[in-house]
Amino acid sequence: MSKKEHSAGGVIFENGSVLLIQMQNLKGEKVWTFPKGHLEPGETAEQAAVREVAEETGWDCEIDSDLSTARYSFTRDGELVDKDVRWFLMRRVGGDGVPKTPEEIFDMKWLALDEAERELIYRSDLEILDLLKKA
Repeated sequence: MSKKEHSAGGVIFENGSVLLIQMQNLKGEKVWTFPKGHLEPGETAEQAAVREVAEETGWDCEIDSDLSTARYSFTRDGELVDKDVRWFLMRRVGGDGVPKTPEEIFDMKWLALDEAERELIYRSDLEILDLLKKA
């Protein structure tokens, strides 16, 4: 029996560039990805995405549209986890760009889609880039 987890995240896409964050994966490696996190009890995916982006990037955002839902499985502490992540396209409306969780976020950078493609390693992140290129 696997554990189910629901997360949501945001892709800030402005002037042809996306905002990536660098954090640590389960193996302890630093990886570039988009901001996301777990849904809190009673929270909608939209609310979680806005909250997580604000916490991890320091930018207050509004959702422009639903982007995609990624589904994947992985093992954490010997337990199989089935995860889904609802992704939203966002734009900045305020904030200072200083992460509220500096212990989790090592770096942030804006990259053009082609540059981001060289930094991202997760299949679901690369699928998001493909969607943005077609938009």
